[in-house]
Amino acid sequence: MTSGPDPAVVRAVVVDDQAMIRAGFSALLSAQPGIEVVGQAADGAEAVRVVTGLPPERAADVVLMDVRMPVVDGLEATRRILAAGLDPAPRVLVLTTFDIDDYVFTALQAGASGFLLKDATPETLVEAVRAVAAGDSLLSPVITRRLIEHFVSTRQRSIAVPAAVADLTPREREVLVCIARGLSNSEIAAELFIAEQTTKTHVSRILTKLGLRDRVQAVVLGYEIGLVSPGR
Repeated sequence: MTSGPDPAVVRAVVVDDQAMIRAGFSALLSAQPGIEVVGQAADGAEAVRVVTGLPPERAADVVLMDVRMPVVDGLEATRRILAAGLDPAPRVLVLTTFDIDDYVFTALQAGASGFLLKDATPETLVEAVRAVAAGDSLLSPVITRRLIEHFVSTRQRSIAVPAAVADLTPREREVLVCIARGLSNSEIAAELFIAEQTTKTHVSRILTKLGLRDRVQAVVLGYEIGLVSPGR
């Protein structure tokens, strides 16, 4: 009998067109307890084949996705992977540098769960992979907020507010604003004078009601519909 995937193990696929970076990230992650690298790819097309071709017991939890790659770039690969109908769908962590900031916002809109700068420390990379696998998506919060604020401020916001936003309770709406401002659960709890566990419950309900994958998508939505303005 084939056993199912071990929930205690985070399975990762590393995608980058530079062999040294790919090998380095893979070696770093493989050396960590509870993390297994189940695949590598040198371009977006190969990434889609690798991720969608994994057997259920070795399905990827996290895909580390470079942006600029030959054949198919990381943005299109992210769209294809998340549209493949995998259950559960892997979370995509985009690897980027400051000179391609504009790709970051597009990646988040494509469904990526967050992003990380390529010059991050090894410890930060490992923590980011674990956070994304856990669904937290609290990746480089200061950088995330700065980049999203910059690019949302240069784009015209959608006038149409999703109907599901009207279903949020007043408290859930307050929590959504805090999420969009980049606050962590503990910071939200302190600001709204509620327990941290209560905050987690509100966050979970908000994501469910709005059909959002994670907090990063909530940040993007908050800016797009004008709940939060850049700089606030």
